[in-house]
Amino acid sequence: MQIDFTNLNYLKNGNPKQKRVYQILNQYQIFEKLNSYHPILVGTIPIQIDTENSDLDIICEFQNEIIFKEIIEKLFGNLNNFKIKESNKFFEKAIISNFELENFQFEIFGQKIPTNKQYGYLHMLTEARILEEKGEEFRLKIIDLKKKGFKTEPAFAKLLNIKGDPFQELLKY
Repeated sequence: MQIDFTNLNYLKNGNPKQKRVYQILNQYQIFEKLNSYHPILVGTIPIQIDTENSDLDIICEFQNEIIFKEIIEKLFGNLNNFKIKESNKFFEKAIISNFELENFQFEIFGQKIPTNKQYGYLHMLTEARILEEKGEEFRLKIIDLKKKGFKTEPAFAKLLNIKGDPFQELLKY
């Protein structure tokens, strides 16, 4: 069953953490505020391989990084532990913002790339497909590796015996 991750409604019927995430995102109108940047929630929470410390990763597409950065600062700059920085992630400039809200860590990640073409989204789709193919035992093994300190893509690469750069090779799987 393929989930439409571009629509947050799947969270309403998810596990307790996903339901809570849905409530927070709606209560604070996070996606409405970011709507013009085509936000998508990616990472471990949507595909249920999150751990206690997993954050909410929201990817965005911007046309002008200066304006995007100003908007993010205006919208979220007053929240706990707000930080914003520029980075070159996957060969493209990125604006990355972090903050805390309702005991969740948020990361808003923006690039001048359509969100449905960004690595975070593509990795999540690949990982969701693998999880569906491999089943519950595999999912629990991924979570166990993550609790032991593995990042998501290296955990998948280890269990799937993928050699090379896990971030690049996983997309070929």
